[in-house]
Amino acid sequence: MTYHIIAFTLGFILDLIIGDPYNIPHPIRLIGSLISFLDKKLMRPDLDKAVQKRRGFLLCVIVVSLTATLTGTIMCASYLVHPVCGVVAESVLTCYILATKSLCVESMKVYAAQKSGDIVTSRKAVSMIVGRDTDCLDMEGVSKAAVETVAENTSDGVIAPLIYTCIGGPVLGLIYKAINTMDSMVGYHNDRYENFGFFAAKLDDIVNYVPSRISALLMIAATVFAGKSYDTKGAARIFKRDRYNHKSPNSAQTESVCAGALGIRLAGNASYFGKIVEKPFIGDELRKIETEDIKRVNNLMYITAILAFLACIAVMLIIR
Repeated sequence: MTYHIIAFTLGFILDLIIGDPYNIPHPIRLIGSLISFLDKKLMRPDLDKAVQKRRGFLLCVIVVSLTATLTGTIMCASYLVHPVCGVVAESVLTCYILATKSLCVESMKVYAAQKSGDIVTSRKAVSMIVGRDTDCLDMEGVSKAAVETVAENTSDGVIAPLIYTCIGGPVLGLIYKAINTMDSMVGYHNDRYENFGFFAAKLDDIVNYVPSRISALLMIAATVFAGKSYDTKGAARIFKRDRYNHKSPNSAQTESVCAGALGIRLAGNASYFGKIVEKPFIGDELRKIETEDIKRVNNLMYITAILAFLACIAVMLIIR
């Protein structure tokens, strides 16, 4: 447990300082490549719906099993060589699992593009971090998309993987990331993935159910330390009222807190693959959303991450 606490701490700090390196192999990108390969091999639109579901289940089994086996092998081999090697390997993998800095960096590219006043560059920047169509977005729409992405991914990109890594080290952390990546790649409600991606989407809902609610509560707590620009009472009120204003039982948990904390309205209808998807609004439009809200939501994400990290360390020290 001592080694785990040290590695967990180092990995968290590495993520805050370095983030995801772009020029070396990344486990999540490798998992994504595996999912893409299996998607091409297993999914055919002409298959019966039940067959598509069974093949989607097979996709989940293969991806989760390979992720667990390879990660477990790396961890066991590293600690067998020497505890220091084990701590280093665990620290690096923990850093890979978390996405605090990378989420901030990518969303701040949107902020920089908007500050330049270039709508084309702004749309391109936000298209890198959202799944919706961005060609039709105005400046306000771009800001809203970026804020929503950071708010939602505070849970499934930062807090949830932090919790799972705390509980089961990089093995459980990367299993979570594999499930999350599958959902982001095949868990769509469209003609191709409605059945093939069924189990990936449901599995993602299950593993995010508790962490998303913990993330929301931690984000409400974070508003207390974030400054005068954040409304703690508003965050709690909108969370209570709008936390289920999404098809996913989890996605609106942190989005609702963010909307209430900043006094803005998020969600609403959006275009995906050329089709308008109707969504309820989250929050009250006490003011218009603005570019600076991208900075504000990143500040909220960092404070929430630190609170989650401290809570995880406290739990590990108690059960040590």
